[in-house]
Amino acid sequence: MKTLFFGTSDFAVPSLRVLAERTECAGAVTQPDRPAGRGHRLQSSPVKRVALDLGLPVYQPLRLRSFAREMAGEGFDLFALASYGRILPGELLALPALGALNVHPSLLPKYRGATPIQSAILQGEAETGVSIMLMDAGLDTGEIVLQQRVAIERDETYGELHDRLAALGAQLLAQCITLAERGGLAAHPQSGEPVLTRPVAKDDLRIDLSWAPERIVRAVRAYAPQPAARAEINGETVKILRAHVGDSGDLVIDELIAPNRGKMSGSEYRRTAG
Repeated sequence: MKTLFFGTSDFAVPSLRVLAERTECAGAVTQPDRPAGRGHRLQSSPVKRVALDLGLPVYQPLRLRSFAREMAGEGFDLFALASYGRILPGELLALPALGALNVHPSLLPKYRGATPIQSAILQGEAETGVSIMLMDAGLDTGEIVLQQRVAIERDETYGELHDRLAALGAQLLAQCITLAERGGLAAHPQSGEPVLTRPVAKDDLRIDLSWAPERIVRAVRAYAPQPAARAEINGETVKILRAHVGDSGDLVIDELIAPNRGKMSGSEYRRTAG
């Protein structure tokens, strides 16, 4: 099958590798290079870096409708998308004969949008999963081809869950490719109450130490290791990377990053705080 991949972040990389291995992948479409770091140097997306390593053409269109016109005669069988960061217009979705698959890390329709993994942890969910949907014009509203549930471990952080779901998403995408090769992608409408998430804002990262310890721990897990939850302790803003609720029900900070001192344990911070 002739395919095209759309993705940007680390989450998308395992799915890109599967598509490149299993199909005639005509390239990877990703977000334009962005300034990053203190020097504000242009930085390529993880998908771009891996695509170039795989010898795939890379496309970074600013206007997707114009890009659709450029690709109109290519005869694609299937598109696959994971964490691209933009909604594909109808002109693009109409190009592949079998449709466009989206690898989404939640149990749709719950946690559509930009931050499904963080939201599941913040809300104290016991499980989440990956949904592979056939894309339509809406935001994560397409019909479901495959969906698999996984338990969220008690102390699991965003970063740990992210990596597990990225790997699972690639496995499910491989199954979808097999289904497509055998003649079609049967899908069914999403069912349940939709929940829409939004991008993380700076204020979302701020923890109030007067909150219940369980709420604080969920916030710490949801934003670790990056961008990290922050709290004011001893008159300075620290990033909290790991915390748990102690046997007596109080908050225990296990690991943090203090200004100008780097990463340290909570006990070390208490000793050096004077």
